[in-house]
Amino acid sequence: MRLIILDFIMRFSKTLTLFFLLMLSFLTAAAQDDEVIRVDSSIVRLNVGVVDVKGRPITSLTKENFTVYEDGIKQNILSFEPTVAPFSVVMILDMSGSTLGFRETIRQSAFRFVDALAPADRVAVIEFYDKVNLRTDFTVDRKKIGESIAAANGRGKTQLYKALDVALEKLSKEGTRRKAVIVLTDGVDSAVRDSDRSFLEKYKESEIVAALKPETSEILNRILSKSDAQGVTIYPLALPTGDPFKLADPTPIQIALFAAARDRLKILAARTGGTLNTINRLEEMGRLYAAVAADLRALYTVEYQPTNAKRDVKWLAIKIEVNNPELISKTRQGYFAK
Repeated sequence: MRLIILDFIMRFSKTLTLFFLLMLSFLTAAAQDDEVIRVDSSIVRLNVGVVDVKGRPITSLTKENFTVYEDGIKQNILSFEPTVAPFSVVMILDMSGSTLGFRETIRQSAFRFVDALAPADRVAVIEFYDKVNLRTDFTVDRKKIGESIAAANGRGKTQLYKALDVALEKLSKEGTRRKAVIVLTDGVDSAVRDSDRSFLEKYKESEIVAALKPETSEILNRILSKSDAQGVTIYPLALPTGDPFKLADPTPIQIALFAAARDRLKILAARTGGTLNTINRLEEMGRLYAAVAADLRALYTVEYQPTNAKRDVKWLAIKIEVNNPELISKTRQGYFAK
């Protein structure tokens, strides 16, 4: 009888241990699914562009030329990188169905962009359509990058924000290197567009245009939080596809959906210190790609440790000044401390 009881106790103990292990695994997975992207309170990184009154880039400044303010409070600059410091750059190419008619223009423009980068800049290539594919991981091998651009292909829906998420995940493994994303897109993400359309169904036609609030998009703000945490600058190149005003009689819903998509691209650029470049004609694409490369090569990088140790959820505005009043500086607007 004693042996039977001991055997029962051992079996029960094993079952209980297995139960706790399974619960621990479930809770861990749930925590990962609900992961909150947090800005590292110990450091803030800014990519900073400086131009003169004629818009010409100034590339010869030093740490002593800059002053940083967070919520109006002067910050101590911990580190400074000149414009010649290399970048890790993710090039994201829209290979959805809307770009089928001008793929060769995309490829030639992307080649021009890579040629304009500095030799030490590391480049990764991502394509998106129904899927998101990493064509090549970070490398300085221009031949390999070119082959990846030439091989980019696809059709179907548009997974823009998933592609941005993958790009930021790849950049997170690039350590302390300076980081940027260049994304070619018309701004329309298929899943986000469907969500917007569903949201608008409850509004009257006269209310539709003003009903959407692009800045409240959950997926957009998740991308912004991730870019804040790494100090990534995002440059959207907005394709002319999908513009409802090119249709004979666009509906209010078509106008609202497209406007929201473009507004989100503007927010991406403004919040990260980048620039939204609108491609009005396809022949402009190569020039605008080259302009972004030139912009990257004129950026400084400044890091500081916030003096405010309290990291409650609030917007912290960033302002950076140059000690020459005739020069104009540009960087990201701020971030949400968490």
